[in-house]
Amino acid sequence: MTKKRTLPSPITILMIVIILAAVSTWFLPAGEYSKLSVNEGSFSITNDSGETKLPLTQKTLDSLGIHIDVEKFANGDIHKAVSVPNTYKSQPKNPQGFISILQAPVKGIIESIDIILFILIIGGFMYVFNETGAMVKGITWVSYKMKGRESWLIVILTIMFSFFGASYGMAEESLVFYPILVPLFIAAGYDLLIPLAIIFGGTSMGPIAAFSNPFSVIIASNAAGINWMDGLTARLIFWAIITALLIWYILRYAAKIKKDPTASLVYKIDGIVKPPYDININNEIASSLGWKTKLSLLIYILTFLGMIAGVVFLKWWAVEMSALFVASSILIAIINRVNEKVFVSEFIKGAASLLSVAFLVGISRGVSVVLNDGHVSDSIIFYTAGIVQGMSPTLFILLLMLFYFVFSLFIQSSSGMAVLTMPIIGALAIIVNIPGREIVNSYMYGMCLMSFIAPTGLVLPAIAMVNVSLKTWMKFITPLLILITILCIAALIIGIHL
Repeated sequence: MTKKRTLPSPITILMIVIILAAVSTWFLPAGEYSKLSVNEGSFSITNDSGETKLPLTQKTLDSLGIHIDVEKFANGDIHKAVSVPNTYKSQPKNPQGFISILQAPVKGIIESIDIILFILIIGGFMYVFNETGAMVKGITWVSYKMKGRESWLIVILTIMFSFFGASYGMAEESLVFYPILVPLFIAAGYDLLIPLAIIFGGTSMGPIAAFSNPFSVIIASNAAGINWMDGLTARLIFWAIITALLIWYILRYAAKIKKDPTASLVYKIDGIVKPPYDININNEIASSLGWKTKLSLLIYILTFLGMIAGVVFLKWWAVEMSALFVASSILIAIINRVNEKVFVSEFIKGAASLLSVAFLVGISRGVSVVLNDGHVSDSIIFYTAGIVQGMSPTLFILLLMLFYFVFSLFIQSSSGMAVLTMPIIGALAIIVNIPGREIVNSYMYGMCLMSFIAPTGLVLPAIAMVNVSLKTWMKFITPLLILITILCIAALIIGIHL
């Protein structure tokens, strides 16, 4: 029997990229731009000649050809040194060898340690919260209370799952809700696509306009050198629009099959499919929520809202956000009287569950380490800028979205893709005068649109949970994906001209 071939793991792919990056330092021309940063209340330009101080004013930026509002530097929206246009100079070659390849992931992890620890702590928080069962109890309670009013239940649950996707990137953990919702909607006269569209559709739609997802918008913005709050208002508005469109689409289909069950795509394509679960909602649990569960759910929501408020008003970053999630974990454990040993065990398990994501972030940064040490990172930006310099910003940003759409088929890790590509593309955005927030948006739009259909993602486990075929799901979701793609294109075009 022939062994089935699969793609290498994301970490293996990134190590291969590090090797290729090292090889490129032997062949690509070496060079660097002068770098502009903010230091002690003034601009600082660093190059071979040393460091030059300039006033922290818009006039300085205009004279350097950097078309960015000075406030974005003053308030920390742009926190990394940016390349100054038209200052590229050749440098002596510094090819990277075997030792550099081995050191690159370690250096990358050291450079990314703040984000890595934040990711691990979020994992610990989620496991402690899940240990209480509050999320499952909350969804079960909502489902029980809305029985007989399934249209409203579709609205509420779709908003919830989309919010979870946009706020912290709910993905695999959504699989636990299929045994709860499938029997409920089948008993109400709907087909298997309805719970699939609510759970998988909701958790896939939310990240398109993620507003606080640490695994996409925060990591990508950090890697691009911009504040992740830049563009927050627009993302919140866009999230509301696309979530409302998903709700309308599901309700329209639900009403159609409620009126005529033979109109079901499941029936037309897959035939008569037996639901994979029995109706097993525990009415004793579902009929009421205890005060501990209510308080745990409230803390869960307030934690994410508090994180956003802290960043907006108090200039928080990784240390403060991590401390917030640690405090919330302890508070939830105390309220639910979680045993100390269980608390520590669950927190460590949660951190371990995201260890691969944390390593992805560090190893991806290792690519930049190799390119920077080899003096070819700026060369790539320089020659790429020369290619796209005459290209309209609209065409550039749309081609970038297409790039992420195609390549996310091979790298489904949003964090891995972000730190692998954003340091180069984020720097390029400054050179070609495109807002950094739209670079991040194009990455999220492209990756998340592909997530609806990518066999390397969660779509296959999701359709297996409801026992329908990929063909049925594709037939159902394609019209909506076309509409959402058009909206994403429009949002990017508007965004680069604001």
